[in-house]
Amino acid sequence: MKNDSKSPSARGGFGSKIGFVLAAAGSAVGLGNIWRFPYLAAKYGGGIFLLIYIIFAITFGFTLMLTEIAIGRRTGKSVIGAYKTVNSKFAPLGILAAVIPALILPYYCVIGGWVLKYMTVFVTGGGEEASKATFASASDPEAELSFFAHFIGLLEQPTIFFIIFVLLTSVAVFFGVEKGIEKVSKLLMPVLLILIIGIAVYTLTLDGAGDGLKYYLLPDFNGFTASKFFKTIAAACGQLFYSMSIAMGIMVTYGSYMRKADSLESSVRQIEIFDTLVAILAGLIIVPAVFVFSGGDKSALNAGPGLMFDTLPKVFADMPAGQFIGAAFFILVTLAALTSSISLMETVVAVVIEKFKLSRTVSCVIVIGITLGLGMLSVLGYSVCSDFTIFKMQMLDFFDFITNNLMMPVLALLTCILIGYVVKTKYVEEEVMLGEKQFRSKLLYNVMIKFICPACMIMILLTATKI
Repeated sequence: MKNDSKSPSARGGFGSKIGFVLAAAGSAVGLGNIWRFPYLAAKYGGGIFLLIYIIFAITFGFTLMLTEIAIGRRTGKSVIGAYKTVNSKFAPLGILAAVIPALILPYYCVIGGWVLKYMTVFVTGGGEEASKATFASASDPEAELSFFAHFIGLLEQPTIFFIIFVLLTSVAVFFGVEKGIEKVSKLLMPVLLILIIGIAVYTLTLDGAGDGLKYYLLPDFNGFTASKFFKTIAAACGQLFYSMSIAMGIMVTYGSYMRKADSLESSVRQIEIFDTLVAILAGLIIVPAVFVFSGGDKSALNAGPGLMFDTLPKVFADMPAGQFIGAAFFILVTLAALTSSISLMETVVAVVIEKFKLSRTVSCVIVIGITLGLGMLSVLGYSVCSDFTIFKMQMLDFFDFITNNLMMPVLALLTCILIGYVVKTKYVEEEVMLGEKQFRSKLLYNVMIKFICPACMIMILLTATKI
């Protein structure tokens, strides 16, 4: 087998398998799991979406994550160098894989700032008051704004919390892979898991939670048309990008830090189990709770992105011990957002280090500057520049759309073509077999990378504007 990788000492790396798994799981576990997964599950039939998602996680998600980590570990390079090393004709994929996290990180940190604000409000005892507060609209005196709508419409507070979140993210990245990211992941991930299990157990003890649990877990195919079925499949596939950090360049970067002695296949399985477990537990917190305190009104579950910032605080306000549970919940979401933003920043920093031969410290400062500059566009897009839109979208929504609905599916599709038909699956199989007696999921992997995954990517692209 050709050795494509650089010496690990030149770039640093994870010191243990558990360190790699927790860091990669931390990257995967983020706002996509705790924020986006529950409202999509509610929107697309509860148990039906959950069933389809689990099937795709152990097939589609496993295949793409294994591919990206294998590319990273075999080449030992950041995304730009990795794709060029695999096949020089596909070098532009590396550029695309570098641009995606560079665009996501700024607006992700803006949302992280929102979460940090809510955590601060609940921890300081103002959760109930904030959930019921209303404010006059500057543009329409007769209209009332919720606490969240009022907050993001300001300039100073969102900017301050955004900057704080960026600086918190940068701390782990400054210290490098083993001393920074790995140590932070080993600390935060167990805390995150304990919090989410504890809150989920408490939520399920509430009177009436059983009906919400039934809606969430049990598939109901009554009135489930073919059109809804395909939309649910596309939504579940799209959610995998958010939930498993696929097609963001992150897994290629983290793979480049992975030790050759560690089992690649079992590591990926452990990451996807951890990630899927957190997503399911997040749904166990949110869906039954909202179901109970809306009086069984399913429409309350379809609040979309506003579910976490508008609906849930009202739920916590009416819940026994709601102030405490709300504080614990937003601490949980803050930790999850941080582990993901750290991986996004590390991916961009790794590119700057490799491309421009700069030190980690200088590279971090450059990336922080770019993040603050681009992130302010999203902050301003909801405040003083709220009238400015691109294709009728606010700046944050525009960045989210072009990365998650267009760029990421394109990157995943072309990666499947590269591995499935250009360099062939043997390229990944050889990396998986290092120190292993067999590639247990070889047949599944070959079928998925060549046929199923490309078909799913095309379906996501075709339905991108309709979900």
